[in-house]
Amino acid sequence: MTSNSPLLRLRIRKAFGALTLLGLLLANPAFAQQEEQAVLPLPIEEVRMFTEALERIRRAYVEEIDDRTLLEYAIKGMLSGLDPHSAYLAGTEYDVLQETTTGEFGGLGIEVGRENGYIKVISPIDDTPADRAGIQAGDFIIAIDSKPLRELLPEEAANMMRGEPGTEVTVTISREGVEPFDVTIIREVISIASVRSMILEPGYAYVRIAQFRANTGNELEDELEELYSENETLKGIVLDLRNNPGGVLQASVQAVDLFIDQGDIVSTRGRLEGNDLSFSATMNTLAPEVPMVVLINNGSASASEIVAGALQDHGRAIIMGTKSFGKGSVQTVLPLDQQRALKLTTSRYYTPSGRSIQAQGIEPDIIVDDAFVTRRSRNVTQYSEADLAGHLEAESGTEEVDSSAEMSQALISAEEVLVTDYPLNEALNVLKGINAFRPARRSASGSFAQSND
Repeated sequence: MTSNSPLLRLRIRKAFGALTLLGLLLANPAFAQQEEQAVLPLPIEEVRMFTEALERIRRAYVEEIDDRTLLEYAIKGMLSGLDPHSAYLAGTEYDVLQETTTGEFGGLGIEVGRENGYIKVISPIDDTPADRAGIQAGDFIIAIDSKPLRELLPEEAANMMRGEPGTEVTVTISREGVEPFDVTIIREVISIASVRSMILEPGYAYVRIAQFRANTGNELEDELEELYSENETLKGIVLDLRNNPGGVLQASVQAVDLFIDQGDIVSTRGRLEGNDLSFSATMNTLAPEVPMVVLINNGSASASEIVAGALQDHGRAIIMGTKSFGKGSVQTVLPLDQQRALKLTTSRYYTPSGRSIQAQGIEPDIIVDDAFVTRRSRNVTQYSEADLAGHLEAESGTEEVDSSAEMSQALISAEEVLVTDYPLNEALNVLKGINAFRPARRSASGSFAQSND
């Protein structure tokens, strides 16, 4: 029977029609209601070429390869050709996705994507082997254990970097402006605390979200409650989303909801009706008015861009840093069976004003590039009134300063962070400026007091 036989073509049409229908039913049960109303035509010539290519590979490839493997390769190829974030997940790859979502796995602690056929670092995760080894957002991984990675899927590269804790893996890094270099990293159990906080100066809090996992919203709520319980007033919050690769959509919605009490947060739109969703703020708001600065950079992607975009559109926070990564798409995991699934891009998300940031990113309100702050020592030739012999003392006394060891140590730690982190230092200065120009209000005693509303 030749490949052009009408009978063969009929069988091909029926077989691929059944496969197409089965795939649509698995991906979207609602399709079952539409199946009788619409029959999707198949491009017979392209299907014939596919089966011809399959047969030639089976017969002529240098090594024998079974049909199951070839068909899995075909599915991977279909998905990788769609966009950098769609993928076929089988066996351990499916487990890895679950581990990443829950926040504990064995590996290096690095989020990767694909760009121009290479594996690109979206961001290292805070306090992980990759972070401590100096891996940076924007780096390209061109080899793992001397195996070149061009055209390798991000999921495959991630699997190569995972392994037993205590074992070594060598990654070859390509970074702009320097020759490619090797970094040998020891794998660890990556258990990520997605939220942490500290007081930079009295009244000014720093909150860092490293990644959006299923419980990140609850973690952020706990951190904010603790900050409020330990500090009488908060004059400002710096929310650090730099190098945050994103994660669970609902977690980003919960995070925004803690800072606004009304209005839209994010909406998603796709081809199927069930993918058109809208999320709005509730009254579960802990900090609706305290001044905020959100820090972002090129490593801020997906869910972190949802947070930054929503707070920017509502005028709730000043966005500082550099333009974000620009991942404005939503992936849905569609199980095929217990061991295999499709991770498929099913919709785009939009900020409250209707912006799609896909491939555009969030533009900061104030651009601040990465840099280091160097404190200059006081010039010995400079002096003030207090340095003059016999100077008059001030008539009013000064307020007592909390000199406890715990407070002193906290301020020293915060000072070290500010000196080594220029964008954070600038964010703190912006918050101080906001408070300096907030209108004062008259207290019950008749004196003026600073407003913290």
